[in-house]
Amino acid sequence: MPAGAPRIFVSHLAGVPVFDPNGDQVGRVRDLVAMLRVGGRPPRLLGMVVEVLSRRRIFLPMTRVTGVESGQVITTGVVNMRRFEQRPTERLVLGELLDRRVRLVATDEEVTVLDVAIQQLPARRDWEIGKVFVRKGKGGALRRKGEALTVEWSAVTGFSLEEDGQGAESLVATFERLRPADLASALHHLSPKRRVEVAAALHDERLADVLEELPEDEQIEILGKLKEERAADVLEAMDPDDAADLLSELPEEDKERLLTLMRPDDAADVRRLMSYEERTAGGLMTTEPIVLRPDATVADALARVRQQDLSPALAAQCYVCRPPDETPTGKYLGTVHFQRLLRDPPFTLVSSIVESDLPPLAPDTPLPAVTSYLAAYNMVAAPVVDDSGSLLGAVTVDDVLDHLLPEDWREAEFEGTEATHGQ
Repeated sequence: MPAGAPRIFVSHLAGVPVFDPNGDQVGRVRDLVAMLRVGGRPPRLLGMVVEVLSRRRIFLPMTRVTGVESGQVITTGVVNMRRFEQRPTERLVLGELLDRRVRLVATDEEVTVLDVAIQQLPARRDWEIGKVFVRKGKGGALRRKGEALTVEWSAVTGFSLEEDGQGAESLVATFERLRPADLASALHHLSPKRRVEVAAALHDERLADVLEELPEDEQIEILGKLKEERAADVLEAMDPDDAADLLSELPEEDKERLLTLMRPDDAADVRRLMSYEERTAGGLMTTEPIVLRPDATVADALARVRQQDLSPALAAQCYVCRPPDETPTGKYLGTVHFQRLLRDPPFTLVSSIVESDLPPLAPDTPLPAVTSYLAAYNMVAAPVVDDSGSLLGAVTVDDVLDHLLPEDWREAEFEGTEATHGQ
């Protein structure tokens, strides 16, 4: 590769915004597309996979890229909105080349690819991959990390071979800043083999968040490839209602085996949710709302609301109940909304500001009635209470939307219209 041209490591491009010449954002870079060439020649970089605002992934040829600098990509402004389809001769740089095990030509030593660098050729608009950043040794969590070095593309071999058990550490690092829904979209567009490898490299809580955003068939695919103990750990980290929905799609023997491996308290919550009809308040609810005792203060309530792992809908209100304060609780007394908590002194008891005039939902309330309830009272969540007056859980607006949208809405969101890209 000629000297003097700026070199850009592709991990720095993951997720960067793409702008047209007027400064309007087109989307974000999700991967790069390259074509391998024979004879040790550096691969030609064909273009970028850009996720536009509609979540569709399109192909942006490198001939339409006028600048790659300062954490942004500038285009000519002419963008083809047809959905990207990978061709057999193409390789996704982030999705398929990172974490690959290759060999140094000079020593035949095995190395792991941590990153690759792209560079624009002089006097023309072509780009190619010229440098490879590798680490010696097989790597892994229990192995001492070897020397890292940057070499010419021609100094390594093995990119054209299929590989079993490809790692995912470097690719996961490029996805670290993505929201769960965006990471789910990235996984959806990987090959099934690579999708499972990346999922296996995520920690339990992160994988749980991502699974909740994936289509049902891919949830089952990933869960089925994990060791059973790990699968049970991930199910424990999921919201109980999402775990119940996923388990309900598995064969009975697999479902029971995983429930047995889960912690008894978590398994009990999931079993309880699975006992209700799917399109009812009981089947939609989560069993982990914010529950407070009557003698809790506003300061106590705000501390619970600030918990980072709470969704905005669950953090919007607290449910005041007599002990026990885990679902199913003692007698349900009413609701305190987040806005009310902000208006009262920290030492105020929640029992003095609780709203008890709004009727709770019964667990057998059908979905249309739940939807009408949230709309009529301008609520983002609603309490579900049994015949004895105990709080069972809360239905949130996001769970209602999941069941109002078409069953394939996640696939439609990820895929966009059916078409192929041009170059």
